[in-house]
Amino acid sequence: MRNTTKRARASLAVLLALFLSIGVAACGSSDDDSTEAGEGGGAIVSNPENGDVTLTIGSKNFPEQEILGEVYAQALEAAGYKVKKALNLGSETVALQAVKSNQISGYPEYASTALTSFFGLEPEEVPADAQGAYEKAKAEFEKEDLTAFPPTPFASANAVGTLKKTAEERELETISDLEGQSEEMTLDGSPECRQRIDCLAGLEKYYGLKFKKFTPVDIALRYTVLEKGQADLSILFTTDAQLSAEKDKFVILEDDKEVFPAGNVIFVTKPSVVQKAGPDYEKTIVEVQKGLTLPVMQELDARVELEKQSPAKAAASYLKEAGYTG
Repeated sequence: MRNTTKRARASLAVLLALFLSIGVAACGSSDDDSTEAGEGGGAIVSNPENGDVTLTIGSKNFPEQEILGEVYAQALEAAGYKVKKALNLGSETVALQAVKSNQISGYPEYASTALTSFFGLEPEEVPADAQGAYEKAKAEFEKEDLTAFPPTPFASANAVGTLKKTAEERELETISDLEGQSEEMTLDGSPECRQRIDCLAGLEKYYGLKFKKFTPVDIALRYTVLEKGQADLSILFTTDAQLSAEKDKFVILEDDKEVFPAGNVIFVTKPSVVQKAGPDYEKTIVEVQKGLTLPVMQELDARVELEKQSPAKAAASYLKEAGYTG
């Protein structure tokens, strides 16, 4: 575990250094809500005027959400705000109600979850691109006197995964590459996968794939079935810790037809909170998201889920290594 920890820390540092050196940012400024590439993140400057504002940052009840909650909370504190934390709230329904009732100032939510769980869209109605999903979610939130900040570069969504050796042997890089091969391959996924557009239903309907066999399995076994050769393909999550810790073993196939709904994170809050907190509120949140690419988020999830770091420590390391804090 010690070698794995050192390797993970070095890997995250390299990823962030690469990001900062090329100035990649999948989210734009708060002025235009764009998702065009922009300048890399800069150090957060504490503004004394923010000291009179108290913000309570929430999150849902699983590690990735708690990491994000800590990233936002620590960044806002660095910007001079008084910050309280209400992490591990529960489901998205509980978290949203906490915003509406002013128990928290805001929390991170996945655009696809917001559109399907809160606003009744079918999964196939959710745009696969981050900006499209964000704009649709923001418009729906505005009807309820809520607002959402621009999305993170990374998306947490379902994905088709396989062993790296299988991908190399079959020359698989995209889901479309399964055409002509899927009939010989087995796919495992959650029990509801048959009906989900970001699972078997979408693979059959939009990619035209047929599999030798589909087997429903417990979500906790999604990597085990691949390792034991019980399945050729498995439905994984794009931000799974294993994809960082065991990148030489597992790989996900690109959703090249953009069928699976966008799972980028948007920070949900109230216009009244935005007005009270001033411009540094949204600016800080959007800024610290710039380094949260998919490989970086996978790495942070690995630190917490596999190495057992606290979300607070992982977030602090990210902010420091990305140059946001000293």
